[in-house]
Amino acid sequence: MENQHSELASSESTEDVNLTVEQAIANLEDEDNLSSRYYAAWWLGRFRVQEPKAVNALLNALEDEKAISPDGSYPLKRNAARALGKLQDSRAVDPLIRCLDCSDYYVRKAAAEALEMLEDTRSIPPLKKLLDGGIEAAKLVPGKPHLTQPYEAVIEALGTLGATDCIPLIKPFLEHFVEKIQYGAARAMYQLTRSPIYGDRLIKALQNEDLQLRRSAKLLKKSGGTRRKLGDKD
Repeated sequence: MENQHSELASSESTEDVNLTVEQAIANLEDEDNLSSRYYAAWWLGRFRVQEPKAVNALLNALEDEKAISPDGSYPLKRNAARALGKLQDSRAVDPLIRCLDCSDYYVRKAAAEALEMLEDTRSIPPLKKLLDGGIEAAKLVPGKPHLTQPYEAVIEALGTLGATDCIPLIKPFLEHFVEKIQYGAARAMYQLTRSPIYGDRLIKALQNEDLQLRRSAKLLKKSGGTRRKLGDKD
């Protein structure tokens, strides 16, 4: 489902680049067209529209429990979360924290990623809570292509936020059966400890034959501790 929505945004982006801010906001507030609202949220984040009306519309979309797909997912909340992270508005912190309790795994993932971008330490305790049960609880959900929680996003966020008290919780994930989670844990451990052991592990991971895993292992450090994956454009 997440891939389907991503394809929607990608295909429309080349057709709708002339969408104005006013049109995007109007589309985002159109309750009769979920697809149009979803794309508008993506568009506002993609073009970093920080106008107050746009941010307010995204905040409202983030709280919209009625915009639900037939499969029970919340694509609008998901894209609103991603956009708000990119817009760097601190008003989004509390609503994004509430999204960590959403029934939609991909909304929780988007919220964790956005909270990492916002770098507000208020999000540490609720992010930490998603690691309850440790690596033993980090299993695939039956019939779903994902784990019980978005562990990679949560662990990376805690690393960026400097949550040193989470080191004992994060370290076991270095041995998780999903390699991307191992790399996320290695990044976080390096950020939190500065130990070259974890840096060396990331360097070794760059030799992986899987392109996506190599990209996952690449890391740029910016001032203030924010991390950015090479290849990310948005």
